Amino acid sequence: MSFKFATASPTFGIGGRLLLDKPVAAPLRSLPWPKLHFAFPPSNNKRHERVLILRCSDSSSTTPTVTNASPPPVIRKRTRYRKQYPGESKGITEEMRFVAMKLHNNKGKELAAGTLTDSKDNSSSDEEHDIPDGDVETWQSSIEGFLKYLVDSHLIFTTLDRIVEQSTDVSYAYFRRTGLERSEGLLKDIEWFRQQNIVIPEPSMPGITYATYLEEIAEKSAPLFLSHFYNIYFSHIFGGQVIAKQVSAKILQERELEFHQWEGDAAELLKGVREKLNMLGEHWTRDEKNRCLRETTKSFRFLGQIVRLIILL
Repeated sequence: MSFKFATASPTFGIGGRLLLDKPVAAPLRSLPWPKLHFAFPPSNNKRHERVLILRCSDSSSTTPTVTNASPPPVIRKRTRYRKQYPGESKGITEEMRFVAMKLHNNKGKELAAGTLTDSKDNSSSDEEHDIPDGDVETWQSSIEGFLKYLVDSHLIFTTLDRIVEQSTDVSYAYFRRTGLERSEGLLKDIEWFRQQNIVIPEPSMPGITYATYLEEIAEKSAPLFLSHFYNIYFSHIFGGQVIAKQVSAKILQERELEFHQWEGDAAELLKGVREKLNMLGEHWTRDEKNRCLRETTKSFRFLGQIVRLIILL
C-alpha cells in the first residue's frame, strides 16, 4: 500500500477541517514509508491557500530485493578417537598379558624382580633384586629354599580360595571352584616333606606381605583383586611351575609334586577364567583398567620375590 496525492479540489468539513476521501486502514506510523508525490492543485477559493489532499489508494508494492548469497559453510569438528592400549580389543586379560610380556622381555628376568614398588618409582638396581642370570639349572637351589617357596605359595593360594569363597561381592562368585585351585595339592606336598622328617618352616615375609596385600585390595576393589587372581594363576601355569618342575627334578629325584598336577588341561581351565574376567572387564571404566595394569606389575614382582626363595639359603 502506498500514498498518492490527488489533484482534485480539496474537501473540507465543519470548521475547515480537511477530510480524507478514504479512511486509512491502519495508523500511519505502522505503515511502510511510501514514495510521496506532491501536487498543488489550483484553488478557486481565495480564502484558502493551496492544500495537499491526502488520498489512500491500493497499489502494487515494489518487489523487495532478494539476496541469493549462500550460507557460510559448516565446519565439522574432526572426531578424535583415543588410541587403544595393546590388546584392548580382545579384553582386559590380553592387556595384562602385554604388560607381563613386557616385564619378561626386560632383560629376560623381570618376572622374578624383587622390588614391590610401582614401575614409575622403580629406581632400584637390577643387581639388588633380580635372580641370577642364566638357566634355572645354574641356580644354587636347596630343599630348604624350595620348601620355603612351597609354604609361601600355599599361603597365597589359600588366601585366594578363602577370599572368593567368603566374599559377598558378586564378582567373586564367578571364580569359585574353577579347577585351578592349588592349595590342596600344595598341602599334600608339604605333608610329604614332613614325613621325610624335614622341618616345615613358617611362611616367610614375601608370602605374608603378599597375602596381606591381597586381603586389603579385595575389600577395596574387585577389579584390582581379580587382576592379581588371574595373574597368579597365569604366572604359575606359564612360568612358575616350569621353574619348580626343573628344581624339583634336580633336588627331589624327579618326584612329581601335587602342586603341578591338574584335573584337566590347565590352559583350558585358565581360558574359562579368562573369558569370565573379560566379560566383567567390559563394565569397568578405563581408569579401573589402567589400575589393573599397574597391579599386574605389582603381582609379578610379589611373585618374583616368592620364586626367589628357591635360591635363598
